[in-house]
Amino acid sequence: MSSASRLSTRVLLICAAIGVGTGILGGAAGWLTLVVLATAPWAYGLVLGSHVLPGIIAQQVVRRPWVALLTHLLAALVASAMAPQWTLRFLGTAVLFGGIQEGVAALTRYRVWASARFFVSAVIIGLVVAAAVWFAAHLGALAPWAQVASLVIAVLGPVAWTAAGIGIGSGLRGAGVARGLSRR
Repeated sequence: MSSASRLSTRVLLICAAIGVGTGILGGAAGWLTLVVLATAPWAYGLVLGSHVLPGIIAQQVVRRPWVALLTHLLAALVASAMAPQWTLRFLGTAVLFGGIQEGVAALTRYRVWASARFFVSAVIIGLVVAAAVWFAAHLGALAPWAQVASLVIAVLGPVAWTAAGIGIGSGLRGAGVARGLSRR
């Protein structure tokens, strides 16, 4: 007999369910982006930070390789159906954020699932977001207080969303969503 797939049907269905739920949130964030960039561009990091949720929740629930990236891509497809003007950005963000989350997990050989590990990926993502938003939204033209607020929010936004994702993932795991999956 062949060995079981690392991404069994059950794992794929869990990732799909998480991807749909977070993709709906991502689509809403896509539409909210227009409002935030027009009224308070310094707060954009909080909106963009919401895109960490698919991978954080998936990794917290399933704790296997590739679930963050897969769930991010599924969430990006759902979000793209809701806000098609952002399709390429959703997909790019999925690959970037999912890749960072997978990379941090891979550094621990997918054996460390403590909250601190999730927050390491959140800070890395926050730093990437801060740099990207700084240039994309021309934040250098804002008042100094807005520039500082933008950098702080860009880093802390993904951290806050990561905390929410850990809570959601822990709740799902506690409810038995991952029951029956072998421990890794």
